[in-house]
Amino acid sequence: MDIHDQSSTIAFLSRGESYGFSGPVKIIETHISIIFLIDGLAFKLKRAVKLPYVDFSTYELRLHYCQREVELNRRSTPDLYLGIRRLTRQADGQIAFDGDGELVDVVVEMKRFAQHDLFDRMAAEGKLTTAIMEETANIIGQFHEKAPIIHTASGSANMAGVLDINEAGFATSHVFDEGDVRNLAATFRQAWSSLVGEMDRREADGKIRLCHGDLHLRNIFMSDAGPRVFDCIDFNDQIATVDVLYDLAYLLMDLWHRGFHDFSSVVMNRYLDSTSEDAGFRLLPFFMAVRAAVRAHVTGTQIEETSDPDGRLTASAQGYFDFAREMLEPSRPGLVVIGGLSGSGKSTLADVLAPRLGRAPGARIFESDRTRKLMFGTRLTDRLPVEAYRPEVSEKVYAALCEKASLVLSGGGQVIVNAVFDREDHREAIEAVARKRGLPFTGLWLDAAPDVLRSRIKARPQGASDATVEILEHQMAMGLGTIRWNRIDSGLPIEAVIADAERMITEETDPSRPTPLSESK
Repeated sequence: MDIHDQSSTIAFLSRGESYGFSGPVKIIETHISIIFLIDGLAFKLKRAVKLPYVDFSTYELRLHYCQREVELNRRSTPDLYLGIRRLTRQADGQIAFDGDGELVDVVVEMKRFAQHDLFDRMAAEGKLTTAIMEETANIIGQFHEKAPIIHTASGSANMAGVLDINEAGFATSHVFDEGDVRNLAATFRQAWSSLVGEMDRREADGKIRLCHGDLHLRNIFMSDAGPRVFDCIDFNDQIATVDVLYDLAYLLMDLWHRGFHDFSSVVMNRYLDSTSEDAGFRLLPFFMAVRAAVRAHVTGTQIEETSDPDGRLTASAQGYFDFAREMLEPSRPGLVVIGGLSGSGKSTLADVLAPRLGRAPGARIFESDRTRKLMFGTRLTDRLPVEAYRPEVSEKVYAALCEKASLVLSGGGQVIVNAVFDREDHREAIEAVARKRGLPFTGLWLDAAPDVLRSRIKARPQGASDATVEILEHQMAMGLGTIRWNRIDSGLPIEAVIADAERMITEETDPSRPTPLSESK
């Protein structure tokens, strides 16, 4: 509820002359703040409200949280947040910036950026790219690495608190069927109980930190220096003190729910590549479901407060609810391995298949090229020295691929492994990772004519792969042994390659398919 009359403050901030400009002021309103945009600046006023999760009811509280907003957001966007401005009532009764009269309110001053640079707008306009999302994932990983570790409760207790809030939120809404709400709550509690051990281990390992707390597309923008996150939760540290993967899950959910499955998969895979958080992969579907449930009941509450004449909010709330329910459905793990000589298109196929396998956010991809460069602590675009490709190093790389795949599979995840696999013992070892667990395995071997492979290698820019035409010639001169995996002509158009791969994966994972004698021994 509103505690304090801010009408004179709002009137002052709504006039261009208050800032020394003659132009109009654009105003954006939310339930807890009002943003005033003029020229190249933005001024954010916190509404004088007192709600269960936020209290801005006094000047002192608003001053504290404005200072806190600047402090916390400068962690990720120091150039955006300029500071705070105090509003005073002068002797003549007029409001002024930083005067010597009575203190009446306070605002956060920020640099203004174009609304079309917000990621939700860029997504709607088709301007997001894989490269942008990869950079975003790395920035979030760096932000989480520096975020302060908070030990206040166990990891499972932290998430149980979120489930409590969700259940209370659904109880205040009449949008959802009561039986569906009860069933969803029970399913959440069942999923939570199965993950208690992993959540508690992560808390003990320092994975619960003071994070962003509200990491969705509308809180990321494209600056001149690249993607930047802003507008973190500054008014309630408890809401923002979460597992780093739960923080990430909001963005993954937002992307997936909007239909950008490929970008959700890219962000997940690049984030895990840079942070080595694979042990927590099994938590992501649950965390994404919780995030969707939060959006469902928050939207439901909005309908109760403002009505929904055209039904759009109701459809949105139900969509989030259904997505949460879908994310909690069981999913069988499985392993897909893509082998082939350099230039055969392994990485391209893996990236396309990943969001199509298993539950959101798709399959975890492990690549030999990325794994090798992570071992040496180099950037993906840096070429490794010849010594990094010695046989003993390659043995470690292939062993690491087996270990990583095993870790995610044991947690119920879907995995894609991508490497040359030009040795029969390496193919047998990775296949055994799935077979010994009784899980579906699909081996795909990509074939292409030598001239096609050479031309692809010559044309591609320096990236994760250091392969050259000379390396390809060496691979072709070596014996590959017997290849028992499904063979695909990767010289065909990519659509045909994808169709063949999906058909083969479906055949291998069909529960009614009889197990070959060679696999049952």
